[in-house]
Amino acid sequence: MSDEVREATTPPKRSRPSGGSRLVTGKWLNSAAVTFAALVLAFVVGSITMILLDPHVAPKWGYFFARPGDALGASWEKVSLTYSALLQGSLGSWVAFTETTAQAAPLILAGLGVGLAFRAGLFNIGGQGQAIMGALWGAYIGFTIKGLPLFVHLPLVILVGGLMGMLWGGIVGYLKAKTGAHEVIVTIMMNYIALSLLAYLLQQRAFMAPGRNDPISPRLEWTATMPRIADSRLHLGFGIALLAAFLVWWLLERTTLGLKIQAVGLNPHAAATAGMNVPNVTIITMAFAGALAGLAGVNVVTAPELITSYPPQLTGHIVGAIGFDAITVALLGRSRPLGIVFAGLLFGALKAGSRTMQVMADTPADLVNLIQALIVLFVAAPAFIQWLLPFLRERKATSNNAKAVAA
Repeated sequence: MSDEVREATTPPKRSRPSGGSRLVTGKWLNSAAVTFAALVLAFVVGSITMILLDPHVAPKWGYFFARPGDALGASWEKVSLTYSALLQGSLGSWVAFTETTAQAAPLILAGLGVGLAFRAGLFNIGGQGQAIMGALWGAYIGFTIKGLPLFVHLPLVILVGGLMGMLWGGIVGYLKAKTGAHEVIVTIMMNYIALSLLAYLLQQRAFMAPGRNDPISPRLEWTATMPRIADSRLHLGFGIALLAAFLVWWLLERTTLGLKIQAVGLNPHAAATAGMNVPNVTIITMAFAGALAGLAGVNVVTAPELITSYPPQLTGHIVGAIGFDAITVALLGRSRPLGIVFAGLLFGALKAGSRTMQVMADTPADLVNLIQALIVLFVAAPAFIQWLLPFLRERKATSNNAKAVAA
């Protein structure tokens, strides 16, 4: 069909957005359905594993055909008690909910850092190192500078932590852009450097608590910690995480730089042909990603505990595995800011409820790690999900048909 005939037979322009909207909506629904199915499958497989490994439930399946009620009843009791305890520990009360937000805040920030890099076609495995640098130098400002008011001291801590994370990510972006070094290898090496630097500095007098010989820093000044609502763990850091999610959305969807980031992520060669400076976009993206991960580290080290009259201290393990968990959060959130917020809340709930699950249901807290790993496995294999659940394949086919009609 010639261009003239196609133009003559094209419907009025006002009808085109509706077709495009239906296509976008179909893709979104398909992606959401696959993600939801991955979550359900992760919990189902986790339940099966829990049953098979429980010393009180597993033996009952040995005589299932003789007394099926025993095996089914014990299995249901175990699974329901475990997941109800998990739910109670994460959302069962106001304190439990605020614990979820406290656990989710750094995951959201670090997940945004990983997700932003994903949108530019970069695999930022260095969120761990960037978070360590943010926590390290944010804490240093927090316990060395004294006498400042809260509205000066805390922003200074946040700024320094974010800048150090930005520096750590920017180095990776520079090496990627100027030398072609693969960001996966470089970020892994930078993680080791950050961890070793933290371990070394915590053995120096300037970073050690007075009268202590173990690797732990002095306590931060109260003016360097996140304000919180009394008798809860809902603190300013969660608000910062939500604000960061909005800013990342605005950057990607409402700015020229965001358009360049997405264009480079889709096809860097085409973006370069269109006149975009791909190396600069790479450096800027990794720097911003590092800043977000650095803020995650600051969030951890400045967050007050629920039952304590003392401000926090920097230790060698305070960051935990946030940088690596952030990869899971970004994958589950499909690298979209809103999706990352929900994914961070989900993983925060799992972490917050794991202790209650262990106490009430006598289920090891490692089950949470297993569920997280299964979520990554299933989310990263959408073709398997669609093969396992045929109705999702039909949804995909419908989406493709809509695309053909819209074209």
